[in-house]
Amino acid sequence: MDNELKYSVLVVDDHPVVRHGLRHILEDTDDVLVADEASGAYEALDKIGAKLFDAVLLDIALPDMNGIEVLRTIKRMKPELPVLVLSVYEEEIYAVRAMKEGASGYLTKGRASQELVAAIRKICSGGRYITASLADRLAEAVRDDVNRPLHASLSMREFEVMRLIAQGKSLKLASEVLHLSPKTVTTYRARILDKMRMQSTEEIVQYAIRNHLVD
Repeated sequence: MDNELKYSVLVVDDHPVVRHGLRHILEDTDDVLVADEASGAYEALDKIGAKLFDAVLLDIALPDMNGIEVLRTIKRMKPELPVLVLSVYEEEIYAVRAMKEGASGYLTKGRASQELVAAIRKICSGGRYITASLADRLAEAVRDDVNRPLHASLSMREFEVMRLIAQGKSLKLASEVLHLSPKTVTTYRARILDKMRMQSTEEIVQYAIRNHLVD
C-alpha cells in the first residue's frame, strides 16, 4: 500500500484526545494519511503556509481564533485547499455560514466515526460533503432576504455574542470566553439589538430559544 496515492490531511483540534481519535479513524484506511496536527489556529495557519496538504480537517471551536475566521484565512491563503469543518454544533448553528465561507463540507463530531473517511475522500476528489438536510438549508439560504431569519443578518462574531448572551452569560464572562474586551462585547450587543430590531437582552434570549440557537 505504500506505493499507492494517499490523501494527506492536517487535523486541527485543540483537544489531544480528539486529535488522537480522528487520527485513528483516518489511518484505519489505505488512502488517507494524517500528515500533521495542530492544536490552535495560528499553528495551523503556519503549517498550511509551509507544507502541502490535500485537505484540512478543522474544528470550528478553537481557543485562539474563531473557526470561521480560520477558514476564511485558509481560503485566502490557498483557495483550492479543501476544508472539512468539524463541530460539536448541529448544522443549524454554523453549517451554512461555513459553506458560504468556502468549506468543502461540514460534519458534526457525533457522526465522525461513521462518515469522516467518506467525507475526506469526497472533498479530496473535488466534491463537497453535505448531508441532505444541509443541502436544504443551503437552498433556503439563497432565497430572498425576506425569508431569512433575523439572526442571518449578524456577523459571525455578533452571532457568537448573541448565543452567549442567550445562554445567560454576562457581558464580562462573554468577553472572557471570546477573548475580547468588555467594551467590544457591549458594542456587539448594541449592534445585535439594532440589526434584530430588539430592545432588550430578554428579547435576545427568547428569540434564541424560540429558534433553537442555544443548547
